[in-house]
Amino acid sequence: LPAANQRGLRHRLEQWQTESAAVAAELADPQVAAAAREPRADPAAAEAAAEAATRLLREASARDAAARTRCQELDRLSAQAVADARRLAPLREEHDRLARLATLAAGTSAENERRMRLEAYVLAARLEQVAAAASARLRRMSSGRYTLVHSDARTGGRGRSGLGLHVIDAWTGGERDTATLSGGETFFVSLALALGLADVVTDEAGGVRLDTLFIDEGFGSLDEQTLDEVLDVLDSLRERDRTVGIVSHVADLRRRIPARLEVVKGRDGSTVRHRAAAH
Repeated sequence: LPAANQRGLRHRLEQWQTESAAVAAELADPQVAAAAREPRADPAAAEAAAEAATRLLREASARDAAARTRCQELDRLSAQAVADARRLAPLREEHDRLARLATLAAGTSAENERRMRLEAYVLAARLEQVAAAASARLRRMSSGRYTLVHSDARTGGRGRSGLGLHVIDAWTGGERDTATLSGGETFFVSLALALGLADVVTDEAGGVRLDTLFIDEGFGSLDEQTLDEVLDVLDSLRERDRTVGIVSHVADLRRRIPARLEVVKGRDGSTVRHRAAAH
């Protein structure tokens, strides 16, 4: 062969020997040998796994983004809650103060030992005045035996206090509940209270008089002596230019009442007749 061809062939041989040595060295690598012993790769399965992993990655990324958004919203709401709590703190203090006053006024607070409502507290002062005014006439009606006093003691159980009345019995020297009075005693005590209330109202109204008073029934429960004493008190009211009207079926009152209106029942209805006491 010509020298040029020989040189070309010799160059190719040298390249092949170099490549052969490189391949032999690569095949002698333990990792390559171990890989050669593994099963053949499945590109389709690998692509499917890659796609599934990519999908899971996108879903995880979406959940991560949503979680970050919620965290930011929670941070914003937490800051707003703190600001609202600081803003509401003085309002809550004001509410607690007013609620405490409300329960005190309603008589439901533990601090209100007598469980007395505010209106009862105010009325109790007036009731003391009424009891004092009523006692002046009650002593006359009862021949000096009874006197009314106001009591703010609590009643039994869950009862409230503030508008109680007791009777001081001069015969026994003790204080009694008004529930222990007899029917007749209850009547003239109630009458004395009504008259005392009229006096207090007159004083509180700047001197405006209650010129007319009507009393309905109750006289039949009084004995003769008590009836006379009660009528004497009512007569004293008439002497001060007050008109006292009595509604009653008690026959003994007729001789004591100077002017009467009698209601007479009939088949065609009731009629009213004016009667004057005989002298």
